[in-house]
Amino acid sequence: MADIIRKVDYFKAQVPDRAGEGARILSTLRGEGINLLFFTGFPRGRKSQLDFVPEDGPAFRKAARKAGITVTRKTAFLAQGQDRPGVIAGIVSKLADAGVNITALDAVSAGGGRYGAILWVAPAEVRKAAKALGATSA
Repeated sequence: MADIIRKVDYFKAQVPDRAGEGARILSTLRGEGINLLFFTGFPRGRKSQLDFVPEDGPAFRKAARKAGITVTRKTAFLAQGQDRPGVIAGIVSKLADAGVNITALDAVSAGGGRYGAILWVAPAEVRKAAKALGATSA
């Protein structure tokens, strides 16, 4: 199986940093039938930031309104493929060779011999990164 790297819309939201807030939001999204390709949450000052990559952006925006959260659309790159030693090193080397700085990257072995990763670059470097990675648009 070949690696697939896609340029994707991701949505970020600032939410109260309190127990159960993530569960409430994710339950609302589930109830609206939203499939997430990626999700992460982390502290940001006195709040929490939640990042979502939904399969269907317009449906996600509607569901986010129902959940009572305001989201901002940004761009990221989602990589998926066969797990093997050095797969992430190969991806980041392509960006380094193109002179693109990575803002952040999360990667995981997904089990079953597969991996997944998401990475962010500065908005001004999205086009150059997409070319370096051979990324398709989602």
